[in-house]
Amino acid sequence: MTESKMNLDGYNNKTFVDDHGKRINIDNIQMSETSYNHPEKQSKHEEYDPYSQRTVKHPISNTDTIVHLLKGSLGTGILAMPKAIYHAGYITGTVGTFLIGMMCVYCVQMLLKSHYELCKRRKIPQMDYTTIAENAVLEGPKSISKYAPVVKHMANAFLLMCQIGGCCIYVVFIAANIKSIVDYATDTTTDVRLFMVIILLPIIFLNWIRNYKHLAPLSTLANIVTIVSFGIICYFIVREPISLEGKRAFGPASEFPFFFGTVLFSLEAIGVVIPLENEMKTPKSYVGLTGVLNRAFVIIVILYIGMGLFGYLKYGDAIRDSITLSLEINSKADEILAQSVKGMLAFGIYITHGIACYVAIDLTWNKYIVSKITNDRYKLFWEYVVRTVICLITFLLAVAIPKLDLFISLVGALCLSTLGLIFPALIETCVFWRDTCGVQRSLMVIKNILIACFGFFAVFVGTSTSVLAIYQSFTQ
Repeated sequence: MTESKMNLDGYNNKTFVDDHGKRINIDNIQMSETSYNHPEKQSKHEEYDPYSQRTVKHPISNTDTIVHLLKGSLGTGILAMPKAIYHAGYITGTVGTFLIGMMCVYCVQMLLKSHYELCKRRKIPQMDYTTIAENAVLEGPKSISKYAPVVKHMANAFLLMCQIGGCCIYVVFIAANIKSIVDYATDTTTDVRLFMVIILLPIIFLNWIRNYKHLAPLSTLANIVTIVSFGIICYFIVREPISLEGKRAFGPASEFPFFFGTVLFSLEAIGVVIPLENEMKTPKSYVGLTGVLNRAFVIIVILYIGMGLFGYLKYGDAIRDSITLSLEINSKADEILAQSVKGMLAFGIYITHGIACYVAIDLTWNKYIVSKITNDRYKLFWEYVVRTVICLITFLLAVAIPKLDLFISLVGALCLSTLGLIFPALIETCVFWRDTCGVQRSLMVIKNILIACFGFFAVFVGTSTSVLAIYQSFTQ
């Protein structure tokens, strides 16, 4: 949503502009109590179907949507799951991953339900995440509706931190795997930061590509090598009998925040669920008990539990931040396979960096910077400056914190607890505040307060634990 002014004063005029350039009066948007008491108005409200009003050039099928959700989940997060299970213990980790997966998908369902309801009320076909958050607060109690622009900017800030944090993790992952290959080949030990410097220019050049259609062939190749790499990792895990001996069933409580942050980072697909729904041929089949989203998450949770559990049982306390760094080499064939996996996944994640960084670039450039540039002659120049600066930020943060598992748990605890738990609880409460009353409203509010409180607890404990561990890693 584009406001006439990017601050609270912009709401004094009682109007703002939606995603389609239509000026809307806030008094109408807030849906006063009287509007719900007129059957003729309510019937008109119910007649509008956002799904039928969407115009999508290349709609994707249900199967395509599941594939995209799976593809978005098979990255650095799943490779860090064995270390996450190590922190929690194989029983706590298995049960915990399942429960966190259920919680994530439930919160996403809440968000999608609120999205649909807001689109019906606004009579617009679709919104993005921050527009949903802003409009939801406008629908809530009048005492908080004035904070709608603040909530919008908070959502943008957390989305930006999440995407930049994810790109930092990609930089650490790529550099760590290249370092492992080089160290093994040369029988030396090199600082991982050196390899971050080596890959900096290729990453900048990748993110200078403005038309992402040019990345399609590389993205397809990256998907193929990723699938092949996962197959080789599974071969390493299951080729010998797995034993419970020496493995802990329950990890210490002090390490649980690392587990929670890693799992939340891995499972929480808050950045893609809404764009995918907006591109579907049959979006009505996205939600529901047997909907596309639930089916995809069942597969994702099974994959994560399988990789995490069997990866930990295979390597035990020797498991490293990424399972690719733990592959044992007993023969020349093992050597070729292990180094190939690291190289292929480094390439796959390198291409993913360009795609993931697009969200951060698009958010920064289109929502905050391009409107400030009055001379069209310099817009392209400043766009490349923004692209370069964002890449440099991801590089500098990766150099400052070259700890893959700690970085993953930090991003998961800080950003995804907020975007995946706290915001959906707030959004649903505000959207359905006037549609409910009495016991129904009380139950909804209590449920969402519990979800939000758990989210705040996860943010505080997970973030503080990760930051403390990062500090200790530099002082040892």
